[in-house]
Amino acid sequence: MRKALLGLLFLLSCCCYGSVPEVTRSWRESIRTLRVRNLSHVQPERAILTLGSDEALEISFDEMSHDGHNYSYTIEHCNADWTRSDLFSGEYLQGFTTGDITDYLTSLNTAINYTHYRFTIPNDDMYLTKSGNYCVRIYEDNDPENNTVATVCFSIVDPRIDVSATVYSQTDIELNGRYQQLDIALNTKSYPMRDPMSELTVVVRQNGRFDNQVTLTRPTFAGPGMLRYEHNRSLIFEGGNEFRRFDIPSLHMLGTGVEDLDFYDGNYHALLTPALNRSRMPFADDNDANGQMIINAERVMDVDTEAEYVFVHIFMPCDVPYLDGTLLVCGDLHNNLFTDATVMHYDHELKGYTFTGLYKQGGYDYQILLLPRGATAATTTRVEGSHWQTNNEYAIYVYHRALGDRYDQLIGYQVIR
Repeated sequence: MRKALLGLLFLLSCCCYGSVPEVTRSWRESIRTLRVRNLSHVQPERAILTLGSDEALEISFDEMSHDGHNYSYTIEHCNADWTRSDLFSGEYLQGFTTGDITDYLTSLNTAINYTHYRFTIPNDDMYLTKSGNYCVRIYEDNDPENNTVATVCFSIVDPRIDVSATVYSQTDIELNGRYQQLDIALNTKSYPMRDPMSELTVVVRQNGRFDNQVTLTRPTFAGPGMLRYEHNRSLIFEGGNEFRRFDIPSLHMLGTGVEDLDFYDGNYHALLTPALNRSRMPFADDNDANGQMIINAERVMDVDTEAEYVFVHIFMPCDVPYLDGTLLVCGDLHNNLFTDATVMHYDHELKGYTFTGLYKQGGYDYQILLLPRGATAATTTRVEGSHWQTNNEYAIYVYHRALGDRYDQLIGYQVIR
């Protein structure tokens, strides 16, 4: 039953040609540490550029060998729901429609061999002219239809309106409890629209998650140059909890969240401190990264090619297994997707859930969510707990499509923390 459910979610969230939404993910087990970052920002941020700016995104990944591969990429324009738009490449792209990935280096003195690949968008050969959502399709041997190895999603905003929002603990269903509620205001005075009540789509994403993402198509109030989304129960989110984290910058000293570090069977292994159930614990404020990650290794010249890969082991004590759902390890370390690779498994002898993943040295945020049977949205309440005080990140995307338009423009973007 669990595999059938995860298979259904995989089909709903996977990326392929047609009407299925695109997502950032690796499509091969040999492709790891798929990252996209804005070169203008020092700290990790969501993948977004400003139209017409000098900003650029660096896309990178590791292929887990020293073998040679012929990787290329193409860029596809997407609608607000991440399905392919009706635009032809010549309508949103100047220059070549495909590019080869020629910037790569093999790892140096690492226990597990890998080759690091990277490229930037836009570049001298490829420039994007429209706002909206985009998917970069990375493929091998000039065969994007049958040989896609990874996809990377990002957005380009043409900031035509002002977006503001407030997070409240006094929600429409309870006061200072488990939930947070957003009120959103759009200032459209400098961007006239024929019918703003029906032409806008607002998407709200909490900590990069897609399973509990909210899409709004009508405001609750419309006035001259102002649209408001207030007292909307769709904008009530579980407050959740601060993310757990582990940090492995050194292979000789224990980092944050690491209980033991060892080398055996030719690989490095890190055992994390036990992931205790926090659902009944009081809230404890912590300075997390809202699910994001950073690659970091001490005493190396080039972290991209000298950082080691480490098998990370997570154990969550639990006397009896959950029978009404599946436990998942979530965060940017898994691109916030629910797949078989993110599932925790119950061990009756150890009396708890176990999980093992292979990660490059660095710092990672994660949470353990329960996906109830038959549901598409996971909950934090059963393992992590949920508190109105939690510091969450809410990313707000505002898309515009007027009558007769063939694509969704991204005209507003704001992040509330």
